[in-house]
Amino acid sequence: MSAFVFAFRNDPAVAATDEEFAAWGAWFEKLGPAVTDMGSRVGATELLGAPAGANALSGYAVVDATDLAAATALAEGCPGLRYGGSVEVGELIPM
Repeated sequence: MSAFVFAFRNDPAVAATDEEFAAWGAWFEKLGPAVTDMGSRVGATELLGAPAGANALSGYAVVDATDLAAATALAEGCPGLRYGGSVEVGELIPM
């Protein structure tokens, strides 16, 4: 197993609805023990070295999966995808 970070991105000008918050809770519950770090929501951000986009970092979580394809399959159920956001999946490299 390897650890993967899910970097959630969303338009900071759009407030989440109660329905969206419920969908996030249900998704994390479905992921179950694959989630090793529930992460956190992110507030204000500053992007350096690249053009700013509408989808700013809005949160992260860490999951265990066998490989990048398996981690990506877990991320495909992310509720943010249904609400105009995105999720970037990246393998964590032990130091």
